[in-house]
Amino acid sequence: MRFSKDIFKSFILSIGSALIFAIIAVLVVNNTTFHLDVYIAHKVQSVESPFLTSLAKGLSFVGSSQLAIEISVITMVLLFIVLRRRMELVLFLWVVVLGSQILNTYLKLQFSRVRPDVNQMIDQGGYSFPSGHAMTAFSLYVVLAYLLWPLVSRKAGRVFIIIGTILIVLGIGWSRIYLGVHYPSDVIGGYTASGAWLILSVTFLQMYQVYQKAPS
Repeated sequence: MRFSKDIFKSFILSIGSALIFAIIAVLVVNNTTFHLDVYIAHKVQSVESPFLTSLAKGLSFVGSSQLAIEISVITMVLLFIVLRRRMELVLFLWVVVLGSQILNTYLKLQFSRVRPDVNQMIDQGGYSFPSGHAMTAFSLYVVLAYLLWPLVSRKAGRVFIIIGTILIVLGIGWSRIYLGVHYPSDVIGGYTASGAWLILSVTFLQMYQVYQKAPS
């Protein structure tokens, strides 16, 4: 059984994302990012306005666990009953519902970084690094884009999926910094940790599909 170059590239990309997360984690532990974090957060919050605050709260909800659970349930029902895509259902369960949440909880407990305590616009408990909203947003909406991709054949539709996913994921990360509940390094750490986990999971799915198609 021979695996494609795409699968090999996915492995490399997953390792690269994990290494970037590791570098960020080391910098956070040594408090190297603090001054840059504070500077960027101050710049983001310096344009505070009622409209932006409402937008940030809305985007924060879009990346919340509450909405993620609701979207996950609907997606799993569609995958199992309507589309009958069992392996994609396993991927969705593993990456979004279980893997990402468990990984985020574990990492938060390991690093135990205290949240910013200046100009918090909403109440938020728990530790700060890596951002749970960033990890949830990356896992959930990128996986949804991955599942939608083969169902959309037109170029315009696929461009819309890509742009929409990028805007949602980045918007949710921005909202957490704007609302004062995360440092920028928390958000970037969340993206890279979730990216490494997601790419690795998709790679294993692709490997399994290749194995299933291979002659016995």
